Amino acid sequence: MKFGVVVFPGSNCDYDCYYVLANVMRVDTVWLWHQDHDLQGCDCVILPGGFSYGDYLRTGAIARFSPIMASIRRFAQEGGLVLGICNGFQILLESGLLPGALLPNRDGRFVCRYTYLKVENTDTPFTQLFSPGEIVRIPIAHHQGNFFMSSSELEELKRKKQIIFRYCGPHGEENVRFNPNGSVENIAGVTSPDFRVLGMMPHPERASEALLGSEDGKKLFLSLITWLKENQGGRNRKNR
Repeated sequence: MKFGVVVFPGSNCDYDCYYVLANVMRVDTVWLWHQDHDLQGCDCVILPGGFSYGDYLRTGAIARFSPIMASIRRFAQEGGLVLGICNGFQILLESGLLPGALLPNRDGRFVCRYTYLKVENTDTPFTQLFSPGEIVRIPIAHHQGNFFMSSSELEELKRKKQIIFRYCGPHGEENVRFNPNGSVENIAGVTSPDFRVLGMMPHPERASEALLGSEDGKKLFLSLITWLKENQGGRNRKNR
């Protein structure tokens, strides 16, 4: 089993992700340079947070054209697991691997704080160890995390159970008070229709050790590792 962490110019959460995978979860982890095409046999690829290529033009708009993204698109089409966190989520949207768009935050400010999330779908490789409706505490840090899509697209997303995380209060309250960026229906993370690609604005890698104030994010990585073990390192990719 091998994980790969993509490094773009401007990535700043790449070392955080690598540290959690290699030192906390103790799984084989490699760097994947943005100019490379070779995914080095990885079973799961992670696009970390940061400001890829300075995020000029629009967040993730330049990164989508990097050589490594062509390989990641093929990998995802074959059923490989891809996780995009914060800027990684923005890149996946720009690349067409996930539906929707991310707008500037409702209040026009960068927001950096812990949030509560409700786990909406546990029937995915990313969330299989969570309980349905479980409330977890994971931090955010972004200026453009306001998830948006048309009402017809939203209904389709809900029908296919592609909403994975919603912002909420400590007891599961879903209202504007606990929506940090104005995302439609408090959405914090969505998947592809086959549940193999997940994008989320909160940072699970920053909630994977008690020293950091929460270990709730660790369960996401443990879910991935468990799923890959059960599915022979992801080689039977289309067999969920």
